[in-house]
Amino acid sequence: MAAVLLCATAVAACSSGSSGTSGSSGGSSANSSASATTGPQNTAAPQPGGNFTMLEETGLTGAWPTGLDPATDASGSANQSYLDAIYGNLFELGANGQTIDDLATGYTIAADDKTVTIELRHGVTFSDGTPFNAAAVAFNFKRDLAAPVGDTPKWPVSSITTSGSYDVVIHLTQPYAPLINTFHDANVNWIVSPAALSKMGENAFKLAPVGAGPFTVVSDTVSSELALKKNPRYWAPGEPYLNTLTFKSVASDEAALETMQAGGVQGYEGMQTPQLVSAFSQQFNVLDVPSTSPYVIQLNTAVAPFSNLAAREAVYYATDVPVIDQKLFGNLHPVTEGFTAPNGLFYQQDVPGYRTYNLAKAQAAVKAAGGVTVDLMATQSSVTQTVLEALQTMWQAAGMKVTIHVDQLPSVIQQFESKTWEASLQTAGAFDPAAGLGVNFRFGSASIFSGVHDPALDKIFANATSTLNTSSRQTLYDQAAEYISQNAYAPFLFPVNGWNIAAKDVAGPGLTTLIPASAVRPEILWAQVGFTSK
Repeated sequence: MAAVLLCATAVAACSSGSSGTSGSSGGSSANSSASATTGPQNTAAPQPGGNFTMLEETGLTGAWPTGLDPATDASGSANQSYLDAIYGNLFELGANGQTIDDLATGYTIAADDKTVTIELRHGVTFSDGTPFNAAAVAFNFKRDLAAPVGDTPKWPVSSITTSGSYDVVIHLTQPYAPLINTFHDANVNWIVSPAALSKMGENAFKLAPVGAGPFTVVSDTVSSELALKKNPRYWAPGEPYLNTLTFKSVASDEAALETMQAGGVQGYEGMQTPQLVSAFSQQFNVLDVPSTSPYVIQLNTAVAPFSNLAAREAVYYATDVPVIDQKLFGNLHPVTEGFTAPNGLFYQQDVPGYRTYNLAKAQAAVKAAGGVTVDLMATQSSVTQTVLEALQTMWQAAGMKVTIHVDQLPSVIQQFESKTWEASLQTAGAFDPAAGLGVNFRFGSASIFSGVHDPALDKIFANATSTLNTSSRQTLYDQAAEYISQNAYAPFLFPVNGWNIAAKDVAGPGLTTLIPASAVRPEILWAQVGFTSK
């Protein structure tokens, strides 16, 4: 384990209202309370005015190579901060895990549980002055559901219709319990202006998108800088507070710290290096934001070596998850054996029969597989390289031959699309497991980001989404986790905390006050973010 200790040392050295019938949506509150804030919260009321610059790490949220059109954005929910600022939301995920209104004012579910009506806010316009109405939202729903990329929900839709100017009706072929919860992590939550899209065309629109959110696009240098200004047509009186909002990409957590210390930057989203928390806390507010997406080592079961059960078992037995958490993260995270996390729905920490670390069994499994040679990749972040190095050390101790590499999100997406990848350290899960980045995203046969193609597992997922009773859904997701474990499809590690950093005179939901993460991290509600002093 010397290399694991070295990894840890290397990291440490870098430190110098609710609406509708939510009960029918399969439950609307988190299973446990959110983690506390690190450092003092700024609870003062924001004041109008000011210019805000937000840093985003290049490896994940700091890259938007395919633009910011929800129907064509391959990065999907990773870009939710930008999308919320430009489009707003139909529904938001509230502080206690409840669904709250934004551009939608509620929903109703018919007695047959197959007809869902989304009620829209009256009198809203897109920033181009065209009406935000049922026809526009229905157009978006149809377009998003047909999109080949992005975070498209798996609604069993027969048709989308409108009723009057402000009601959109979703007709389902069968009940779909998580429908409302899926808005929090899917492209259908962000509504584009149909008129602007038609006038500009998709290629131009994705670089200068038009929505009904609190800000409008001034300039967009892809994967580098996105400059926004206050939307004078925004529906909420007095919001947004900020005059301008600028997102800038930054290479790493360490670079973000240096940039913020130099001045002129007010925030950084999703800092992941625990050893830097104290350094940031000396000058800034630091908000602990627990993830609802555990790390998972995805195994591509369609190709060698992991088409072989023995090879997959070897990875399970060779991975000492508690040691990784201890040495790299100081026992910060709850080790988990499934695709849920304490801050989301249907949490299950322990899975019956789960294969835990056993070096002798790992070595025997490698031998039974006839040897294991594997390429292990991850999406670039400030911590993934060290986790990969720890995994490489452990797997090599079991007799595997292991190469590792980290890539920016666009490259990782391309490797998934090629279907030739072998193993990948990613995240799997969401506030509701059925949401965009949830379990289907990593384990469903139809997802290009899945390493598993098992009709029996697909059936369990389908049964879970068509079951309206919350306890029954819990049972089915427990079964899915046990089935994944039985087949050694992918070992889980732990949900990785992040920290949102903000200047002392900043306040706002998701940035200085905690709301649950829809997936990897919570959405920042930019309309309500502002400076508390002038």
